Amino acid sequence: MGRAHSNAWRQAPRFFDLHADVRMKTICGRDRRYVRAAAKKLGWETSAIDWRDVIADPEIDIIDICTPNDSHAEIAIAAAQSGKAVLCEKPLARDVSEAVQMVAAVKRAHVPNMVCHNYRRVPAIALAREMIERGELGDRIYHFRARYAQDWIADSNFPVVWRLQSRVAGSGALGDLGAHIVDLARFIVGEITEVSAVTDTFVKRRRGARVDVDDAASVIGRFSNGAMLNLEATRFAHGRKNQLSFEINGSRGSLVFDLEKMNRLRFYSADDPQRTRGFREIIATEASHPYIARWWPPGHLLGYEHTFVHTVADFVSAIVARKRIRPDFADGLRNQRVLDAIQRSAKTERWIQVQR
Repeated sequence: MGRAHSNAWRQAPRFFDLHADVRMKTICGRDRRYVRAAAKKLGWETSAIDWRDVIADPEIDIIDICTPNDSHAEIAIAAAQSGKAVLCEKPLARDVSEAVQMVAAVKRAHVPNMVCHNYRRVPAIALAREMIERGELGDRIYHFRARYAQDWIADSNFPVVWRLQSRVAGSGALGDLGAHIVDLARFIVGEITEVSAVTDTFVKRRRGARVDVDDAASVIGRFSNGAMLNLEATRFAHGRKNQLSFEINGSRGSLVFDLEKMNRLRFYSADDPQRTRGFREIIATEASHPYIARWWPPGHLLGYEHTFVHTVADFVSAIVARKRIRPDFADGLRNQRVLDAIQRSAKTERWIQVQR
């Protein structure tokens, strides 16, 4: 994440008119030697090994948090209290309690704040939302199905890392991957009102160490607009390196997306002539598509790194214009409440209402 965010801060002013002078002042890490090397390689002016020193620097206006989940709240609250704008990696916090404190802190301080759910800014996904808002899938959405699948811990000999420890991560595949598809469900379709879920930890010990987070989660639920929800997050899908896919079915059409083909969006319209009706493939690289006008000619593809550039560009532009930017910490809290409801449902084997 440090590299992805550094690249975004470096590139955003070069491709977007930000009306701000963006200086990459200080990068912070735990190891002095490594963070100095990172500063030189990634384009930062200086480095630090204590995040408190970064927040105390009067020349720094924005704090970008890319740390493990257990320090998000402490750093974000301190940054807000110092009057800094805050960009925080997802999930916003380990649990609802931390997220509530973070939202309260940015509200009290009146500082700009944002959660880095970068997939909102994939051009094809942003286009999908626009199409739904224009009614191109009809006046009613029936289904939102999403799956986020990886395989990086499917090998039972893989060691315990921080993402497999609840005291640091909060949850497993649910918070790591599920947070993304929960956020996209809310972004594209609407608020989630209730869920029923199962979770499992397939490998409970790794090299003698206990794993106490979920390896996979499956969820069904409902949206406030009546649409049905179906989500799956797993890190045990051999062959799936970073597959975030979804299908949306409405009263007059359907949309299909797969991050492994991230420049493409498949669209089916029931309004097409029956003899030629079928899924069409939209290559989301036209200048009329979200964000594309700032990049390359049609057909020249964008990648993962561009989603972070879009995030930084939107964040800085919102700060300059003094406008709210989404997803903000309040969105992060709403996502956290959905994740919390999923965990409680899996534990109690009951339907759970999502707290408002």
